[in-house]
Amino acid sequence: MSENNLLRKLELINVRYEEVGKLIIDPDIINDMKRYVRLTKEYKDLEPIVKSYFDLKNTLENIASSKEIIKTETDPEFKEMAKMELDDLIKHEAELNEEIKWQLIPKDPNDDKNVIMEFRAGTGGDESCLFVEDVFRMYTMYFKEKGYKYSVINSQEGGTTGYKEISIEVSGEEVYGTLKFESGVHRVQRVPDTESQGRVHTSAITLAVMPEAEEIDFKIDMKDIRKDTFRASGAGGQHVNKTESAIRLTHIPTNTVVECQDGRSQHKNYAKALQVLRSRMYQAEVDKAHAERSEHRKSLVSTGDRSAKIRTYNYPQGRITDHRINKTMYNLSNFMNGDIGEMLEALKMAENAEKLKAGGV
Repeated sequence: MSENNLLRKLELINVRYEEVGKLIIDPDIINDMKRYVRLTKEYKDLEPIVKSYFDLKNTLENIASSKEIIKTETDPEFKEMAKMELDDLIKHEAELNEEIKWQLIPKDPNDDKNVIMEFRAGTGGDESCLFVEDVFRMYTMYFKEKGYKYSVINSQEGGTTGYKEISIEVSGEEVYGTLKFESGVHRVQRVPDTESQGRVHTSAITLAVMPEAEEIDFKIDMKDIRKDTFRASGAGGQHVNKTESAIRLTHIPTNTVVECQDGRSQHKNYAKALQVLRSRMYQAEVDKAHAERSEHRKSLVSTGDRSAKIRTYNYPQGRITDHRINKTMYNLSNFMNGDIGEMLEALKMAENAEKLKAGGV
């Protein structure tokens, strides 16, 4: 993009920024909560781009001024100072252009949403159930570092250890934008505790990360839902096991089934189950839209394919490999203790690079 085209684009963004700034203090807008929330989010998203725009504009004016001084100044010392300043300004302009290029990449509208994460044991029997527990712990350690909050929606313990499945709700700043690339098959290679011969076994779990959908995002016809109650199983004390507080919702047209049994209240479990069901249906729409886009742009990172093997955790070698971006790290112990930020950032950068290459800016 040429300098003039970039400045014109940034000027239009600034015009929109000022327009939104006026709208969010309009009493009529404030009374329309849905529109007010959407506009304040837009204002917040535009703010760093506008800041970079004025920085770039000021830098270009200073470059022009320094060039004029070099051209007209007769004092050698003053001229040399202008040349040094010009070098710094040109360097800063290049840095700003690069920063703006990344800022202009279209943002996923779901990035700011909270998420529902569903962990399920796959191949590998008890070892797979144990790995669900290990990976669940890994993410919760990361949540603690990031300041994210989470709560368990539903869980089913494994036969002897770990979990067959566990579902959680995670809330915080840009949770979906941070975790959305974690959906898929996570494979582990290690020697199980029950293996007497010391042979390495391979097992796998699946992880689904879904943006938490509100009613305004996706409406469900309640006539299509069958509600069943049952007694919760597993740990939870007398109340959980002796009353029918657990909820099972079935979306009849798609045969999508959601259970919630970790809360003491049937009413709260119903609300959580409905939230998960809505999020699953919304995710299906997101995946469908992504599949349509993929016909034009093949993404290595965000495939939307929950059956794709995305990462291998190799314990004998202390290695983690993400197969989508061919990134390997040799800090498995720290990684399993929640030190996963570098990998998540690398995935985000890879996705942005794809968008940039595809002409997303």
